[in-house]
Amino acid sequence: MPEIADLAPDFTLPVTGGGSVTLSALRGAPVVLFFYPRDDTPGCTTESIGFSAKLADFEAAGAKVFGISRDTMAKHDKFTAKHELTVPLLSDEDGTATEAYGVWVEKNMYGKKSMGIERATYLIGADGKVAQVWRRVKVAGHVDAVLETVRGL
Repeated sequence: MPEIADLAPDFTLPVTGGGSVTLSALRGAPVVLFFYPRDDTPGCTTESIGFSAKLADFEAAGAKVFGISRDTMAKHDKFTAKHELTVPLLSDEDGTATEAYGVWVEKNMYGKKSMGIERATYLIGADGKVAQVWRRVKVAGHVDAVLETVRGL
């Protein structure tokens, strides 16, 4: 699990709209990676809509924003269309990125244990190093907190 000042683990993942994104190719600008459990669930929908609503503000601050889950590209495309999302979503079907960032964790819901993505956000600085980490994210107010941190870089 990368910590502040660590070099962010690199990855190449497919992105909504076609093509792929390689994290190391984005150096020179801050990058926000928000990891979320699953498309079209209440918290994930609220968070994705929130980042979409503020995407222009992030871009004005010079940052790129990507949502990441282990859903397929087909699910991402359906989710994006249904909620008119503008934030690009990356598909980590094999779990390489979610494991590298330490967000693939054991969860316990109603006494039943299972593996899943812990809602977390990583801010990667223009130098490719982790600038800030938010773990166990509560959706309310999160997008604004991340934006303020990006503006402070």
